[in-house]
Amino acid sequence: QVQLVESGGGTVQAGGSLKLSCTASGGIFMLNAMGWYRQAPGKQRDLVATITSTGSTTYANSVKGRFTISRDNAKNTVFLQMNLLKPEDTAVYYCNLRTTYDYWGQGTQVTVSS
Repeated sequence: QVQLVESGGGTVQAGGSLKLSCTASGGIFMLNAMGWYRQAPGKQRDLVATITSTGSTTYANSVKGRFTISRDNAKNTVFLQMNLLKPEDTAVYYCNLRTTYDYWGQGTQVTVSS
C-alpha cells in the first residue's frame, strides 16, 4: 500500500506564508520525482512545482519567486513553502508521487483571504 499523507493546509491572509508537507509510506521513494499540483473550483488541476531525486526543481510561472519545493529523502517527505500568498493561490493542493503509476494525496485546502 502506497499512501501520501498531507498536512499544513489552512487559511491565511494575503501576503502571509504557509508550509505544506506530504509524507509517502509503503515504499522507498528516494529515486522518484515528487510534486505539488493545485485545483481551484471549476478549473483544471495544474502543476505547481516538482522536484527530482537529485533536487532539480520546476515551478509554474505563477509561483516562481514565492514558492519553494524541497524534500527529505530519509523521511519520504516533500514540502512546499509558500510565501507572499495571493487570493488567486486559493485551491486544493495535491501531493504527487511518480513511479510506474502516479500516486496522489487526498488534497489539502489552502485559502488565502484578501
